[in-house]
Amino acid sequence: MNILDKTDKELLDIARPMWDDLVKFSNNANYGAFTRNFSEEMLRGANEIEMGKQFARSELTKNLNEEVEFLGTIRRGDHVTVLFKQKHKKKQGEWLGRLVLGYEDGEIKIFGATIF
Repeated sequence: MNILDKTDKELLDIARPMWDDLVKFSNNANYGAFTRNFSEEMLRGANEIEMGKQFARSELTKNLNEEVEFLGTIRRGDHVTVLFKQKHKKKQGEWLGRLVLGYEDGEIKIFGATIF
């Protein structure tokens, strides 16, 4: 399987529900649900205590708007980066959401997720 061969539409159909879950569970500070689609590599780097501190301290990780705009994809190596324009319910402006997807054990998993 090669994720690079999928069309942007196919990638968006996969990525959008995953991104929606990240937004929902970030807003709720639900660590367990937030990490459920993470790859093993990503989980090793996502220390539960540190993630909890981030959820508690960061205003950006709370009150993310559920409506996002798909910006495009970047294909590189064994992964695809899906980019979203993300807004916040309380803060003015726009942020870039980045979701890195790839295969792990035959399933598409999250290998990176950031908002900046």
